[in-house]
Amino acid sequence: MLGNEFDGGVLMRPYLFAFALTFLQSLAAADPVALTLGDFTSLKGEAPSEKWVAEADGTIHLTGKGAGYLLSKGEYENFELEWEWKIVPGGNNGVKYWVTKIGEKGELLGIEYQMIDDEGNEDGRKGGVRSTAALYDIVPPLADKAYKPAGEWNTSKVIVDHGKIQHWLNGKLAAEADTTAPEWKERVALSKFKTKVGFAPGKGKIMLTEHGAETWFRNLRVTAK
Repeated sequence: MLGNEFDGGVLMRPYLFAFALTFLQSLAAADPVALTLGDFTSLKGEAPSEKWVAEADGTIHLTGKGAGYLLSKGEYENFELEWEWKIVPGGNNGVKYWVTKIGEKGELLGIEYQMIDDEGNEDGRKGGVRSTAALYDIVPPLADKAYKPAGEWNTSKVIVDHGKIQHWLNGKLAAEADTTAPEWKERVALSKFKTKVGFAPGKGKIMLTEHGAETWFRNLRVTAK
């Protein structure tokens, strides 16, 4: 009796406790976390400039040129990032992830979810890897993406799971890539990032970019996996 109790009880309890703890941690990690302006800093680690405004309803309002880029305080590897956004006619902006310092100069680079006026911006009219929902300059979105024009709210989502990436736009898959596959290296080699050793290392910070255009972000949420 003692032997059976020892084998099936005492020895199993630490295992069951560890399993339960891991399970509970995974459940906790699945909760989305709202990101506010206070969760970002300037590239110098300082508070965002006055041209980044936290509005009463939680919207992050980029009021125009000279605001500067923002970096998240947290780093992310596998995650889901969701947000709503709108941009002024002719505008260009984006959200980057896996942002890290690259090269001897410490250049901050990451993969960008392109947000642009596809019809009213010169770069946007080029389409393909320069259009909304693209993995900027690397992977183009689908031709039938669910895009809403400048001045209207779009809903975007990025899913990153062990090197596999999906860009969603207004509830529809718009682009995807596998950064562990040979095709990824081929695409990067054809992009403006071809000489950037260490580009997209698999983890890093989130960046709200600023290309001079007034932009609104709201309901920004991240779920770490």
